[in-house]
Amino acid sequence: MAAANGDPKAQEALWAQRLARATEVLDHYREHTKYPFDSRPAREHADQMYPNQPVREEGRLVNPGQKPAPNVRIVSSQERIYVAGNETVLFTVSAVDDTGSALPLQVTRAVALDPPKDGKPSQRNSVNLPFNDEGNAGDAAAADGAWSARLSPATQGFAGHFGVIRVELTLQVGNQTGFKFFDVFYTPDSPATWVGGVREAVEAGSLNFYLKADVLRPGRYVITGRIDDAKGQPFALISFNHELAKGTQDIKLNLFGKLLVDEKPTFPLTLRDVDGFLLIPDADPDRALMARREGKLHTSRSYPLTAFSEAEWDSEERRRYLEEYGRDVESARAHLEHVRRSMKP
Repeated sequence: MAAANGDPKAQEALWAQRLARATEVLDHYREHTKYPFDSRPAREHADQMYPNQPVREEGRLVNPGQKPAPNVRIVSSQERIYVAGNETVLFTVSAVDDTGSALPLQVTRAVALDPPKDGKPSQRNSVNLPFNDEGNAGDAAAADGAWSARLSPATQGFAGHFGVIRVELTLQVGNQTGFKFFDVFYTPDSPATWVGGVREAVEAGSLNFYLKADVLRPGRYVITGRIDDAKGQPFALISFNHELAKGTQDIKLNLFGKLLVDEKPTFPLTLRDVDGFLLIPDADPDRALMARREGKLHTSRSYPLTAFSEAEWDSEERRRYLEEYGRDVESARAHLEHVRRSMKP
């Protein structure tokens, strides 16, 4: 910095670099916030576009505190992690060698339990959860090497349990044994229930989808829906994050106008896979789940793109940040111009 203070060329390079950086920050913020946070392109949230796909994992056969078994891998799937009310969860587990060839597997023990928490013991007894490879009780095909079981918390001893349910397995492949577990987050009683269908409306240059819910527990709700275009391709992730009072309430999922104008999707659009929860601050668990609305919920009408606004999203916060970053740009530009003027003979 000392050299820069005494060297006009170094000063010029320094302020040119600062101007470029300030301009980059301003441009990046303006581009990233041209759509609101609750109406975003699907490509930004690829991991959230198919929330009901099974969670698949693969890892070594291992017992806690021991070395993994050689040439044995456990392949597992879990239908869902978050479960509410009468929803169920299917688990599968199989064994393969390092080349992917199936290995004979036995599930010698499988239980569902309320795991110890904060050093406190479980609040209820464990429940046997029989896994089978006989083509029944959730198992897709008999004797295919994949063992399966379906957990129904509401009917298998967890009707009043709010929180984590852990499914623990003891596995055997040949003369080698290992341990595997799955965690499920369960809400026995939904804080709000869905009522009726979906209504759409073009308002203020955007396309809004309205859902109704009977709110039993007031508070802040986070609701998320997915939009596909007419070709079935993911288009947008839209969400709601607001306080809801008790009683029947409208939930507005906003598909922002400029997003439609910029991306030019093929209509009609489909709203699908809506899920939501009541946020419970400073608590563990920190949310109470609503029942998911799985699959297609609503198909929109077809609209010309001229029905929607090209205006960027506007908010007090966005204006404030754009002004602040803009001042940084102007300050750096003024410094650079001052240095360049001082360099002229």
